[in-house]
Amino acid sequence: MAHGAAIVWLRQDLRTEDNPALSEAVKRGGPVVPVYVYAPQEEGDSAPGAASRYWLHRSLKSLQETLEKAGSRLIVRRGNSREELEAVARSVDAGAVFWNRRYEPGITRRDESIKRVFEERGLEVRSFNGSLLLEPWEVTTRQGEPYKVFTPFWKACLEKLDPAEPLAAPRKVPAPGSWPKSLRVESLELQPEPDWAGGIREAWAFGEAAAHARLESFLNESLPAYLDGRDQPAKDDTSRMSPYLHFGEISPRQLWHGVQAAASAHNSRGALRGAEKYLSELGWREFSYNLLYNFPHLPHKPMQEKFGAFPWGRDDEAQEAWQRGRTGYPIVDAGMRQLWNTGWMHNRVRMIVASLLTKDLLIPWQQGAAWFWDTLVDADLANNTQGWQWTAGCGADAAPYFRIFNPVSQGERYDPKGDYIRQWVPEIAALPDKWIHKPWEAPRDVLHGARVALDKTYPSPIIEHSEARVRALAAYQQIR
Repeated sequence: MAHGAAIVWLRQDLRTEDNPALSEAVKRGGPVVPVYVYAPQEEGDSAPGAASRYWLHRSLKSLQETLEKAGSRLIVRRGNSREELEAVARSVDAGAVFWNRRYEPGITRRDESIKRVFEERGLEVRSFNGSLLLEPWEVTTRQGEPYKVFTPFWKACLEKLDPAEPLAAPRKVPAPGSWPKSLRVESLELQPEPDWAGGIREAWAFGEAAAHARLESFLNESLPAYLDGRDQPAKDDTSRMSPYLHFGEISPRQLWHGVQAAASAHNSRGALRGAEKYLSELGWREFSYNLLYNFPHLPHKPMQEKFGAFPWGRDDEAQEAWQRGRTGYPIVDAGMRQLWNTGWMHNRVRMIVASLLTKDLLIPWQQGAAWFWDTLVDADLANNTQGWQWTAGCGADAAPYFRIFNPVSQGERYDPKGDYIRQWVPEIAALPDKWIHKPWEAPRDVLHGARVALDKTYPSPIIEHSEARVRALAAYQQIR
């Protein structure tokens, strides 16, 4: 029997299956005390946004129930992470502290400091990889440098990747003789007042069991169609696993093995190609974390230094119109309204709306990233930063700057019948397919028949795209 209890410090790993820190604590012998410390002040600009806080509340409640079934509890604290962990350690005479690693700048430094404090006091301190397929320091070029281009990065990953089978959830988590004091999750005040989250509640189920149910549904119903269907926002062919991954309600290792097994079971060319493409999307997540870990300035500064001199503009009115889905470009407005209502947006549409903000309106990518941070339930610092820098053309392996998404042609290509637009922009739903992506070009009688009055029931375009494209390219010439 190990000396003293083992504290398991839970963060973005709110699950019992495939949780290395929890499994090792149980294996060690002795009591196990799962602890969650809410410390947004330690995350600076990366403290959870409103949508993330709502999800976090539900996820913590779900984890509490799961742990109780295993004979355990979740101890919830609020304040300084080190101080709260020290207080719990004293109360249970802890001999060890375990956690799964995080990789965000500032958080890594904090964790190293906490590790030193506990080690100096003679406790066993161990951290584990519970959220990536490979550690950021495990994938480097032959020169020992971090990769800055995705394709060679993912090729190097695939040469190394052989993820172990996911760990089973402990059937029993040994309890201490007496439990330390704990806050109620409700006291963290993560849920909004007044309650604006009805759309998120309707769109999602929360917690570890919900993550597995969503994965099973995707693998059974959508994997064979994923390669072709993933870019069509009206279809439900994407996995929507991103928030579950962010909060650690499921691990990438579980996804990896689940997708591989499903592809074999389907035994079709579509499923195999879909699986390959989906796993490469997991690769982009790994790439984003690799970049964030090695270049911690990325949430605020462009990867390509020349963009530090880019002549960004400021237009508060246009920015608000973009945020509210009132730009006059239906595919953009549909995406922004989907985001506002559900806390999520289809990935193809994320690129389109980001291009409009950064290229057409010349509003800094950081402004868009901040809005997404507050409104996305899957707001992930690595992915959010990388995605915005990619679209803005200033990141590692970014889209060439001249790739400026045309919101009309993108809509016509990926939502040809306008089903996605009609769902989220109902005021133009009666327009024929021919005009649904460009209502301002529709004949007067067509507009009248569809009960669309431009600039009254629906706005004209906030900017003329072809002119904006010329302006964007001219701005780029200033920093070449």
